[in-house]
Amino acid sequence: MTANRPLSALLGAAALSLQLACGGSPDAAPEGTDPDGSGGLDVAVAANFTEVAHRLAEAFTSASGVEVRIAVGSTGGLTSQILSGAPYHLFLAADTLRPARLEAEGQAVPGSRFTYAVGRLAVLAPARTDAWELPGLLLEPGIRAAWADPRTAPYGAAAVEVLERWGLSHLEGAVATSVAQSWQFARSGAVDAAFVSLAQVAHDPPGEWREVPDSLHAPVRQQAVLLRAGEDHPPALAFLALLRSAPARDWIRAAGYGLEEFPDVD
Repeated sequence: MTANRPLSALLGAAALSLQLACGGSPDAAPEGTDPDGSGGLDVAVAANFTEVAHRLAEAFTSASGVEVRIAVGSTGGLTSQILSGAPYHLFLAADTLRPARLEAEGQAVPGSRFTYAVGRLAVLAPARTDAWELPGLLLEPGIRAAWADPRTAPYGAAAVEVLERWGLSHLEGAVATSVAQSWQFARSGAVDAAFVSLAQVAHDPPGEWREVPDSLHAPVRQQAVLLRAGEDHPPALAFLALLRSAPARDWIRAAGYGLEEFPDVD
């Protein structure tokens, strides 16, 4: 993955965000230390954002010395974990509904939600060597597709919405636990095609995938939220600040996501 701004800009943003979160003192967060002795930062991340989250975490750790532990899963599954007491500091979801629910139920800090990315949907068919198009590929006899569970994965809900718009609600499919597993189904040959996040395939050969028009489904607005465990945790505040920084947003855009202007909490 490439970005418009070099890694040095992202490292600088990470260092500055941690410094500000620790009170703004030039030596408040010396490089190579854990600022509050907490043992690191735990972030729950929607499956589609895995690669970018790991890259941001690496930059954050390089600039601060704070270990970032990332737990990946479906947005619905991670929400259930948080409601059951999982001690994450931050949640990078793939929708707006779950962060809002966590806020309403007292599990997240009010006013901390913001949209860090706008997801785009694609169909991946890596075994096809012909010039296939959408929705034609999915209309072929015997075609088998995969998509994430719409009950727990926003990209799955978007895929089902698209299938309905195309008159393909009857399509035989394999329901994956997350958009990451949907991608795995296509790559392994278990299915002929899979609905995935554009970010998962944007840098793959263009013949393997097609982008789904945004007009066919509701926007996949992905919100981050500060959880109660991270409310007084400087690394959590700093990572959120990094996520909103211009260098990080450049990386997110380059990965295949759309962006919205701040503020946009609803």
